[in-house]
Amino acid sequence: MPKTTGLKPGDFTAGEWVRLGVLVARMGKRGLADDGTGNVDLSDLKKRMERIEKQALRRKNRGK
Repeated sequence: MPKTTGLKPGDFTAGEWVRLGVLVARMGKRGLADDGTGNVDLSDLKKRMERIEKQALRRKNRGK
């Protein structure tokens, strides 16, 4: 999780964990496919991760 959102691991559902794991794997795959320039665009995958985090945060705050 890139930013401190106040979320704990228990705040995510199993499906969200799977989706986060897939995104991390895709980031790693893109990094390995780099040709040595370091110009790997991960912004789209980071945005997806942030959306998952926001969803978990909304669900957490709804219960308060």
